[in-house]
Formats: sequence, C-alpha cells, structure tokens
Amino acid sequence: MSAHDTPALEATPLLAGLVIGESPRWHDGRLWFANWGTDEILAVDLEGNAEIAAKGPGGLGWSIDWLPDGRLLTTGAGLRRTEPDGSVVSHADMSPAGVDDFNEIVVDGRGNIYVNGGADFAPGEGEPPGIIALVTADGSVRRVADGIAFPNGMAVTPDNSTLIVAESFAARLTAFDIDDDGGLSNRRVWADGVGPDGICMDADGAVWTGVGQAGPQNLVGRVREGGEVLDQVHLDLPCFASMLGGEDGKTLFMLAADWLMSDSPDDNIARLTGGSRTGLLLTAPAPVPGAGWP
Repeated sequence: MSAHDTPALEATPLLAGLVIGESPRWHDGRLWFANWGTDEILAVDLEGNAEIAAKGPGGLGWSIDWLPDGRLLTTGAGLRRTEPDGSVVSHADMSPAGVDDFNEIVVDGRGNIYVNGGADFAPGEGEPPGIIALVTADGSVRRVADGIAFPNGMAVTPDNSTLIVAESFAARLTAFDIDDDGGLSNRRVWADGVGPDGICMDADGAVWTGVGQAGPQNLVGRVREGGEVLDQVHLDLPCFASMLGGEDGKTLFMLAADWLMSDSPDDNIARLTGGSRTGLLLTAPAPVPGAGWP
C-alpha cells in the first residue's frame, strides 16, 4: 500500500512557538525535546504544559538521550553529560570517531551509545560523509559505520539486535545487525523511497518516519520493513522527528517546522536562529504502542 492510498490519522497541535523541535523522548511521564535555535531542552505534559527542564548547547544540530542511570546526554560539539548536581561534563573523548560534531543519539538497552555525525547540509559527489560512532559503557569510542548519506534519526529494536538509521539524502531507512560488542554489521536497506528524519519504532516492529508529500501536505507514516505504509498523518509543515509515548505508549508526538524557506541553508539557519518561531508539537493517536529505543 502506498502513502497516498493509506487512510490518515488526525493530528492535533499541543504546543506552538518553537523554533525547530528535535530529538523527542518520552521520559518520566513527559515528552522532552531539543528546541533548536535556542539552548532549551523542553519537557511537555499531555495537557501542553511546558517548562525548560535542562540546557543544551544551543544553535542547530544537537540531540538528547539518557544513560541507564538517568543522567542526560547531549550531542553537538562532542558528547556531554549532565551530572545529578546540574554540572555538565564531557562524557567521552570522541576523537576516535574522526568527526567533531554529532547530531542524533540513541542509547540502547545495554547502555551502548550510538551517535551520528559527518552530515553535510548539501548532497555532494563521492562517498557520503556520514558516520555512526559507538560509545561503550567503559567510555571507549570507535566508528562502527560510515558512508551514510546524511545520517539522521536512529532506533534500536527491543531485543538490542538491530539498529535502524535514517539516511535522509538517500531517502531510505538502513538497518544493521548489532554485534555482541556493540559493533554494526550486515548493512541492508530496511525501507526505500521514504523521507526520513527523526524516527521511532513500535511494538509491531514498524517505524514512524517521513514518507513524502501529498500536495501541500507533509506525510508522516508508519512503515513496515520493505516500505509498506500502514498508517499516516498529514501535516502542513515538514516533520523533523516523531516519538511514541503517553500513558499507554500510543500517543504519536510529531515536531514540525517551516525549514525550506530559502535555497540557501545558511540563510535558513540565520532566519531560524534570528527569531522565526514556526515550530509546532502535534499529537495523533497511534494504533500500536512504542517499543525499543529511544
């Protein structure tokens, strides 16, 4: 079934006035996310009550997740950790990864941390520069995948056996087996012809991701391995990330914003960080609860 033939779920706005919301995580009974263009990490309840719960590095291109012991991690220029007293420290020496800036992050059920970097804002010729790095519980860092065409959201299956990464410039979701030591192997196409950014997984093994456009609307779809679109939501703005949460895990949270305002990425960044606040947090009822990580 194609995206255009799939019945649509209805989206409801929960919070407005964001710059760009990214990296949503259901944590301690609220949705937490990075408000790009600011240094804010916001936490929002199901009634739309929001507060600045923590601070991030500011600007664009950073994400959040938690260690198993509850300490907050943030990406950006390196990988930082927030201690219980509120102090922020470097979590690991990321130089073995071979890149300086990191975007998306996912911590799996064993405490392995996967971060991606090496993205470029414009497709180029030659081998794609995106990479995935692994940070293990003992703090060691190594590159576990490269040649990723603009790595974006990542998700890990509940059994810690598979990592799925969004390759935005290749319009596909790519899967890897997770080895016993946390390394990645058996790279393969999980779903092709999608428009992925931040992703999440449900208990049926489907992934919520961008799946294209229908006229002026942007589509967020529930996709099974192979690319079949099972459910979808129509939005008026591009969706940067989605997350399943709520009391029963069946609320789909979507962060959307007006991004492609200019052909120049530099102009877009300047406009966004200069005060444009088109960002929205929306919700829709999901048929299956979330599972896996994040």
